[in-house]
Amino acid sequence: MNYKKLRKQTEKIVKKASKFMISVDFTVTDKDDVVNVVTTADVNVQRYLCEKLSKLLPSAGFYCEEENLKDTQSEYIWVIDPIDGTMNFTRGISDCAISVGLICNKEPVLGVVYLPFKKEMFSSSKGENAMKNGKKISVSDKPFNRSLLYTAMSLYKKELAPICDNIICDTYSKCSDYRRLGTCAVELCYIAEGKADLYFEIRVFPWDYAGAYFILLQAGGVLKGFKGETLTFDKATPLIGANNIDNYNTLNEIVNKYMDKVPY
Repeated sequence: MNYKKLRKQTEKIVKKASKFMISVDFTVTDKDDVVNVVTTADVNVQRYLCEKLSKLLPSAGFYCEEENLKDTQSEYIWVIDPIDGTMNFTRGISDCAISVGLICNKEPVLGVVYLPFKKEMFSSSKGENAMKNGKKISVSDKPFNRSLLYTAMSLYKKELAPICDNIICDTYSKCSDYRRLGTCAVELCYIAEGKADLYFEIRVFPWDYAGAYFILLQAGGVLKGFKGETLTFDKATPLIGANNIDNYNTLNEIVNKYMDKVPY
């Protein structure tokens, strides 16, 4: 498999899909409740991606946020979030992205994350460096006490907020500061280019992180599930990440103080 060629082809498809975000009117519908919404742009982006990516790899399956596409059995699986940061998108906030990851036998081999309103294209594929707009990026060398944490409360399970609060407050007391952008894919890519250094979220879905996962790894970062679990891209999971293994270990210790098991 020529992953470099496939990455370039995927980038072109993702850019073309972004037209459904930028230049087309959309409507908003609640999925489960008022904090979990979907737009017609989400659906149109996903359908376009599935149509075009299926031609690149006809045997590949799709695991996507919308329309109940949940193939976990194929050798190759495209994991897609058509708009990560949908709420931001509906409110005119530019921190939102199309996220596409390619998994081969449960191993990530390609990632593309594109922020159309900022024209930022993050990507990497097996055997390549992590890149932003074609230029190599890498994680920072910040120690824990100078690190910025990206994090979030549990939006779709607000009963988990007290656990999140304990972990965030403990981490905040030991690091520099924290941020919340409302889009996992963008936050992980920003860690990959050194804008921040730590990541914790208690419940994240594969489509949220699959595209950015490989980009962060190729940039020198670390990203794992609960208690160091290798991510399997087929279920919701806690997500703990950092710019290096030492900072990851420190953050993981804090998480383990307040969680003895996955609370869902």
